[in-house]
Amino acid sequence: MIRRMALAGLALLLLSGLLALGQQVKVRKVPVQHVEPTNGEKMYAVYCAVCHGADGRGAGPAAPAMKTQPTNLTMLATSNHGQFPTLRVSNTILGDGMPEAHGTKDMPVWGKLFFESCPGSEARAQFDVRLRVRALTDYVESLQRK
Repeated sequence: MIRRMALAGLALLLLSGLLALGQQVKVRKVPVQHVEPTNGEKMYAVYCAVCHGADGRGAGPAAPAMKTQPTNLTMLATSNHGQFPTLRVSNTILGDGMPEAHGTKDMPVWGKLFFESCPGSEARAQFDVRLRVRALTDYVESLQRK
């Protein structure tokens, strides 16, 4: 009995320590890593999963540091009468018409970052950005709960 109480106390102590650490999460900003513009899954893993989680449910490792909980991307179609909101997702990635949840601008404006990180002409950069946004949008659509 005493041993169980000691183990329970230790577990509570560890849990409270973990919770305290969770409140001190700091998000470190790093340069945009180059990922093939047609690989939506890889771009999601590199650019989005840190906030939205690998599974898209909004529980990435940086989520506790955000002012607003990241969107659960797996429920976008469900919350839009069963239709995936392609244009809204694309615009959110680009940074056009940011939804209220992104009012604090916690989410990077990926369109601008993609444009700035693309070498070459402006036309080439615009084409690259469109490829990236389309591939990411398609991947987010693949995350939808059926």
